Amino acid sequence: MLVSSTLLLLYLLLMAITRLDIDAFMQLAPQAVVLDVRSPAEYNHAHIPGAISLPLFSDEERKVVGTAYKQQSREMAIKIGLDFFGPKMRGIVEQTEALCAEKKSGGENSTINIKTPVLVHCWRGGMRSGGIAWLLDLYGFNVFTLAGGYKRFRNFVLASYTLPVSYNILGGYTGSGKTKVLHELSQKGNPVIDLEGLANHKGSAFGAIGQPQCPTQEMFENLLATNIRKFAENKMQIWIEDESQRIGPINLPPPFWNILKQSPVYFLDIPFEKRLSQLECEYGKLEKEKMVNAIIRIQKRLGGLETKTAINFLLEDNVKECFRILLKYYDKLYLKGLNNKDGQATKIIKIESDSTDTGVNLDKLLKKAFF
Repeated sequence: MLVSSTLLLLYLLLMAITRLDIDAFMQLAPQAVVLDVRSPAEYNHAHIPGAISLPLFSDEERKVVGTAYKQQSREMAIKIGLDFFGPKMRGIVEQTEALCAEKKSGGENSTINIKTPVLVHCWRGGMRSGGIAWLLDLYGFNVFTLAGGYKRFRNFVLASYTLPVSYNILGGYTGSGKTKVLHELSQKGNPVIDLEGLANHKGSAFGAIGQPQCPTQEMFENLLATNIRKFAENKMQIWIEDESQRIGPINLPPPFWNILKQSPVYFLDIPFEKRLSQLECEYGKLEKEKMVNAIIRIQKRLGGLETKTAINFLLEDNVKECFRILLKYYDKLYLKGLNNKDGQATKIIKIESDSTDTGVNLDKLLKKAFF
């Protein structure tokens, strides 16, 4: 009877808390404190970009509650959940206060006070988010929950890949400095999505060296979708670096990849020796052991003799000749991928340059694209 009364009270209190659909939730998120109250493991696997982990249950507590729900009853699971929740209530309120204060002191949001919007979500928008939303609302926070929870956000993510968005692809052989040109494009206010930056991987066998850990596939998809949505709202043409469908351990979502295959490619055509010098500078200081291991990983495609020769050059500190072998391999691989993209053969706009200078190539690109 006590549990039923508690549930009824909780239900009545929650009726006063606004549930937002995913579009309203995401529009409000930049001005709000977004709380993901799922377990740490769920959050670490993937989450809404910008959301802060404030778990109602630890991973072990979630397991205990779930087991009780399956093996005993819903009521017993709720009782156990309340036992875990009770001692944490004050801490949850104080953490939320601190997050709102941090938001208040954050530049453009300096006028925000305790009424800062607080957006709360769990997996399905059920009891976990409901319980914490009730507590924060009771204390006086301006609380909203996400209808359908993180599961609804994932549907929002998957729908992003088929939005009517136009893409311009910046292509070029390895060593052309495409990523630097893209970053400069972004600095000048052009819409850019840095796929390698989102994946924490430069795409080649050497792409993970010196990079932070790659996100999970699901987290990459979340980051990509929020970037697409940011520009899609304003119907802006988005610049993206030419990539294969796989960037290290990350796969580009098939619907997104299919659109990219039909998009125009602005191809930076820079001489081999210029690109070789660029790669020598860029990769010459990386750890030799990791470089050797990376070469070994592509030996089946590179060939036994070329693999051995490249490694010997590297061990002799002759980085340039090592990369001469590797660059020839990557040029062939890139050209094959470019020619295999459906419909792209007539959409390649060549931009000839005798330099890897970012400013020079950006000017050439802008003249081709906009004049």
